Amino acid sequence: MENNKWSSASIPDQSGKNILITGANSGLGLEASTVLIQKGANVIMAVRNMDKGKEAIQQIKAIHPSANPALMHLDLSDLDSIRRFSEEFHNRYSSLNVLINNAGLMMPARKEITRQGFEIQMGTNHLGHFALTGLLLDRIKGTAGAVVATQSSLMHKVRGADIHFDDLNWDKSYNKWQAYAQSKLANLLFTYELDRQFKKHQINARATAGHPGYTATNLQRTSGFFVVHVINKLMGQKVEIGALPILRAATDNSLKGGEYLGPTKMMEMHGYPEIVKSSLKSHDLQLAGRLWELSEKLTGIHYTF
Repeated sequence: MENNKWSSASIPDQSGKNILITGANSGLGLEASTVLIQKGANVIMAVRNMDKGKEAIQQIKAIHPSANPALMHLDLSDLDSIRRFSEEFHNRYSSLNVLINNAGLMMPARKEITRQGFEIQMGTNHLGHFALTGLLLDRIKGTAGAVVATQSSLMHKVRGADIHFDDLNWDKSYNKWQAYAQSKLANLLFTYELDRQFKKHQINARATAGHPGYTATNLQRTSGFFVVHVINKLMGQKVEIGALPILRAATDNSLKGGEYLGPTKMMEMHGYPEIVKSSLKSHDLQLAGRLWELSEKLTGIHYTF
């Protein structure tokens, strides 16, 4: 199955499939939307800023004039917004073939909190997607072969990366790098546990994850002038390549669930997507179970398999 030249051309026809992508108005989400529309999918673009979402659709139409993606408002930092989105989605769609949990925040210049009081990276990157997936679980279970593909990061491997249950919101001492790493580790713990639950309950669905390596996007916009204007230009790969791991995680029918896709060149920063290894901590069953239980408590969303 391994093929270091897996590209968008490798994606099978997606005609008739409902594919929901969070953070779809820019960067990796916009690229994934564009590619999957070209493959025939009914793409639902979930965005926080509707004006930027409309601009993104115009960019897609400039490439694919007949494209007609759906645009829906979703603020993953607000559980009330996620609930409203879920209600609207259920009213519009009876199936969900692919959910791509792509949206993310990376190292804001200063500490921010969500509407419900969570540190914004953990609250958006993990808890927001945990709540969204749980609220859409009935549609996922009801769609044969459904896929939940979640975007993680190389940062989940950095030294000290952990789930800080004693200070999840970093009230004692805030470290934006470690807070981001925590949220990306949480993405993988969630993915692996979700896939285990699918298998345990014999649900015809799979959960996978991907990471984009080092891809130049607006995700790094708060990382400082040197990163944005120097490092990104020297080391960042193009978004067309960076989007491939999550696209493969979402569409490669040879995957069985529980795989993690990413580039393999230059310490996993560049290249075409292959199955890569995540940290030992990301496979810790006790850690995953404890995080799952806490996530249900914090979001008020309880999964029913």
